[in-house]
Amino acid sequence: MASSATAFHLATPLRSASGVQQRRRRAAAVGVRCGLADLIGGDLILPDLGRWLEDVEKHKALAIYSPHEGGYEGRYLNRLRYQGYRFLDLTARGLGDLESTVTKIHPVCPPHLGKQPIARWYFPPEVDYRLSLMSPDAKGLVLWIIEAKVLSKAELQFLALLPTLRPKVKVIAECGNWRKFVWKPLREIAGLPAAEEPSSSLQPEK
Repeated sequence: MASSATAFHLATPLRSASGVQQRRRRAAAVGVRCGLADLIGGDLILPDLGRWLEDVEKHKALAIYSPHEGGYEGRYLNRLRYQGYRFLDLTARGLGDLESTVTKIHPVCPPHLGKQPIARWYFPPEVDYRLSLMSPDAKGLVLWIIEAKVLSKAELQFLALLPTLRPKVKVIAECGNWRKFVWKPLREIAGLPAAEEPSSSLQPEK
């Protein structure tokens, strides 16, 4: 009995030591990569703001991907505001017919709750109405679409072509999330060919 107890006490430290060594090996095999923005803070270094303004002017419609924690997109929004742009924020969820809501007189049915008659109210086009109220010193109107990832491909194509129909309008669509703030031309996301000149079938308003 004594010999078995002694063997038990001698074997236990050996097994625990081997378990500690295995955990140390697994911990050493795991690596973490971090950049300068992770150590300093992404809101303190923004070297791409100049390229952001250039791409907005060049492509006129961008799809953005911001970090899940949020807050970064406000930095880029404020930089456009400093340039003289006005903003129209719309959420893609529950927007209905995107083309009618943005460029046409569109109906809206308020909830009747089962007790009131079904009514239909008509509202002016969101973009054209904001353009008519915009001050002459404003540089343009930025249509900022929140949660644009729920839009169909046809709706994204319409947003990509909207600056062609309304030259004073720029479009920013939040199409998803990424580890850092990145953007791409909305034409590329919507599957449209990159075109510098407007198509002959699309005539801008006079």
